[in-house]
This record gives sequence, structure tokens and C-alpha cells, in this order.
Amino acid sequence: MIDAHIHIMPPRLPGVGCLSPLLEAPPTVRTDALRREMQAADVRHVLAMGCWNAPEDDPLGIAEILALTRLVSGLFAIGVADPTRSDPEHLRRVEAVLATKQVRALKGYLGYLPYAPDHPGYRPYYELAERYQLPMIFHTGDTYSPCAKLRYAQPLLVDDVAVDHPKVKFVLAHLGNPWLTDAAEVVYKNVNVWADLSGLVVGDAGSFTAAERQEMLEETRQALRRAFRYAERPNRFLYGSDWPLAPMAAYRAFIAAAIPELYHALIFVDNARALFRI
Repeated sequence: MIDAHIHIMPPRLPGVGCLSPLLEAPPTVRTDALRREMQAADVRHVLAMGCWNAPEDDPLGIAEILALTRLVSGLFAIGVADPTRSDPEHLRRVEAVLATKQVRALKGYLGYLPYAPDHPGYRPYYELAERYQLPMIFHTGDTYSPCAKLRYAQPLLVDDVAVDHPKVKFVLAHLGNPWLTDAAEVVYKNVNVWADLSGLVVGDAGSFTAAERQEMLEETRQALRRAFRYAERPNRFLYGSDWPLAPMAAYRAFIAAAIPELYHALIFVDNARALFRI
């Protein structure tokens, strides 16, 4: 199984804390916890998000992730595309990292950063994504920051760049939650758009079994089922947990209960393997 959306370090976004105390723990504590979670959920590969506003010698915010790949088999890095850093020198440093083939995708943090996907600062990253055949992931939907501006995180905005950059593969992280149907429409319309299913609900293992949360969990499952049917593209959905915001085993069971078993191989393995070339 492939988990296409986790965190192994704080994202360091405006108005966002560390997401989880675990992400501020020493590296060996984090990697030990990750290996245990992967084993419990039968996950073989994970894709971890980089951090924003890293030093110049770490232009995609992934140096720490790359260091941790020595401790976790199957850990891959996703670099951060920052539209405020699109000067030629920064882009040269970015391309030098991409040339090492250690990055499996680029990510833009819509909403957390107040720029739409068609902002000129993103365009050089689309060119690099096309040149190096890397997916471009966008955070879409609700955020963890009171400073975020939600209108920039609306998944319909990604339709514009999907049309203008047909050779780039775009991914809507979190299926645009709570705009699941809007996100599904973008997937339905554009053959170059995928969606990951991470972060639709968060909490510890107990929160997935607590009686008082069962109605909310079922409502979310039903909303996911509707969006999945609406999109009519089972080959464009990716499993992700958003760990450590949710335990991998519990979240896997939650998604498995929402998606027809016929499509589990696609959602949990095949789609991500093809998209990220794993």
C-alpha cells in the first residue's frame, strides 16, 4: 500500500504550528513512530511533505526528509513550490535538486499562501514539473491556520491551470474538503487532475471508534462516496492519511469502508504507483 500524503516534519507555514508534537520530536523518535504506523497499516511507501520558507541551500524544503530516508525504507520527498520565490537563482537551485531525481512531486500550499494557482509565481514550477514529469500537488479545502485565506484554496481554481497546462499532472490534496463535489468536478472534467483522500477526518485511534463521532464519520463517508461516483474516474484517486494527524491503520479502514472494494487496488496502490513512478 502507498500513503501519498504524510508529514515527517513541521510544514512551517504562516499561522500553523507543528501540526503534532511528534513532529518536533528527535528524528529517531519520528522515524520509529512512522515505521510502526506503516507496519500496522501494511504501508510500503509514503510520500512526505516538505516545509515552506526553508533556507536557500534547501530550496524545496526537503533536506530533512532526505536525511530521514536512510532510516525509513519507502520514504519519499515532496518539495514545496513557493510562488514568492520564483527568481532565476532560486529556480536554478530548485532544478538542481530535481535533477537528482530525489523528489517525487511538487506541492503548492493554496490558502496558507494567498496566491491562486494561476499566479505568475507558480508558472516556472509548472514548467519544471512538466520537464521532470513530476505531479503538482495543491493543498485544497480547509486549513489549519487562522491566517489562511480560504478563497485561494477552492479546488475549482485548479481547473484554470489544468486547462492552461495540459501536460502537467495536478493533484487536489484532501479532495478539496469540504468542497468535495467541486473537487470531483475538476477531476471529472480534466484528464490531468487527480485527488488524494487525506485529512478528511483527523484524530487519534479512539476518535474513529467513539460513539459520539459515528454520525460525523458516516456523513463524511457518504460525502466521499458521492464525490467518488460523481467523478467517474476511479483511476484518478489516491489514498493518503495525513499522518500523524490520523493513525494510518484507522484511516485506512475509514477510507476502505467508503470506497467500493472493486477499486481498492487502484486507490491504495496502483494509481499512486503510476503517478509517482514508484
